Amino acid sequence: MDVDKRGREPEGCLTAAIRIPVRIVVLIVVVPVRVVWDALTACGRALDRVLLRPLGRALRRLWDSVLTPVGRALAWLVTGLVTHGVVAPCAWLYRWVLAPAGRGVARLAAGFAAGTAWLVTTLVVRPLAWLHRTVLRPLGRGVGLVLWAVLVWPWIALYRWVMTPAGHGLVWLYTHALLPLGRGLWAAGAWLGRVLIVAPALFVHRWVLTPLGRALVVAGREVRDAFVVAWRVAGYVSRAVWRAVAWLVRQLAVRPLTWFYRSVCTPVGHAVRDHLWRPVRRAAAEAGRAAGAALASARETVRRARRDAWRALVGGDRAGRPGEPAGAPARSLGSTTTAPGVAPAPEISLRKRG
Repeated sequence: MDVDKRGREPEGCLTAAIRIPVRIVVLIVVVPVRVVWDALTACGRALDRVLLRPLGRALRRLWDSVLTPVGRALAWLVTGLVTHGVVAPCAWLYRWVLAPAGRGVARLAAGFAAGTAWLVTTLVVRPLAWLHRTVLRPLGRGVGLVLWAVLVWPWIALYRWVMTPAGHGLVWLYTHALLPLGRGLWAAGAWLGRVLIVAPALFVHRWVLTPLGRALVVAGREVRDAFVVAWRVAGYVSRAVWRAVAWLVRQLAVRPLTWFYRSVCTPVGHAVRDHLWRPVRRAAAEAGRAAGAALASARETVRRARRDAWRALVGGDRAGRPGEPAGAPARSLGSTTTAPGVAPAPEISLRKRG
């Protein structure tokens, strides 16, 4: 259960003092979590094996056998309806109505635009070009010269004879006075910063934060290792707990139920099957056969009675009528007289054979 310790620094008293309490506390916290996790994992596997996979197979079969053919049929139907009901009429309308109309409108618009452009060029553009060339351009050049003489030249003279010497003076002042003063102030500020800020910060970092950080790193590493070890130990404890629960369930429920099924239910079921169900079924079958035979005998008796009554009234057999097929005249054994309902005898009697 020891974790890998390669690449670590030598352990001290602080590590040994932190390790055991942390591992005990983490083990107490992690064991119930691992037990519940193993139970949920087992339930999830059982649910996947018993419910989700059969449900997925059933849905896949439903998709493959029902929804896919129905979707293809609907797609074929919609495609046919759209193609023959919408696309073909729209294509015909575009080809024979909208396209010719659009070409005619485009030609009319092109002619109108050409005429409009000619009118605008003749009535507007050419007069404005002549006005710009003969009037506005010379006037603009004169106004530009006046503005240059009145506005631009004074600013050029001011920049050349006033602002340039003033700028040179300011540069000399910055270079020979302000820059040395700034360097001195920066050096003084840097010295004060080193003395008042950097040195105390280095002291706090070296003697306070570094030991505290090392202690926190050791504590965090021990907590991490404690969680790893506790998770493994919790796995062993969880397996032992669930094995014990399974053993108790098997001893308290499965074995008694198995013994009850084998020792009580099976003999009782065999006895009921052998001594009750089979005789009842056999008696029912025999009763059914007897009832069938009785019904057949009664039907035959009624048929004979009707045939005898018809023969007594009419004097002949009811041959040729539907539902009453005339049987062939039969002779009794050893005689040539016919009797209704008797099986036909051979043409040569036994006395004649002898």
